[in-house]
Amino acid sequence: QVQLVESGGGSVQAGGSLRLSCVASGFTYSPNAYCMGWIRQAPGKEREGVAAIFNGITTYAASMKGRFTISQDNAKKTLFLQVGNLEPEDTAIYYCAAHPGGCPPLGTGAEFHYEGRGTQVTVSS
Repeated sequence: QVQLVESGGGSVQAGGSLRLSCVASGFTYSPNAYCMGWIRQAPGKEREGVAAIFNGITTYAASMKGRFTISQDNAKKTLFLQVGNLEPEDTAIYYCAAHPGGCPPLGTGAEFHYEGRGTQVTVSS
C-alpha cells in the first residue's frame, strides 16, 4: 500500500521560508522508477503541480522556479521541497505525489498517480 506522509507545513510571514518533507513507503522508491513531485491547491483555485524530480532531473512550474527547490534522499525514501521568499499567494495545501515512470506535466491540473494527505502552508502579509 503506497503511503506518502507530508510534514513541515505551518504559518509564516511573507518573505519567510519552509522546508516540506514527505516520507514514502509501499513502493519501490527509486530515482528512475517513480517521478516524485509536489502539488498544491490554494483556496478556490485549481490544483497545480509545482515541482518534480525524476532520474535526478528537476522540473518546476514556471512561476515557482527560483523560489522552490525540490530534492530527495533516496536512502531515507524522503522527498523535500524548500520554499523560500514566500508570498500570501503561496498559501495552499501542499501534497506529495508519486507517478510511475516519467513525470506528468506540471502546472494547472497536474495529475500524479499517488498523493498524500497534504500539509497546510499559510503565508501572512
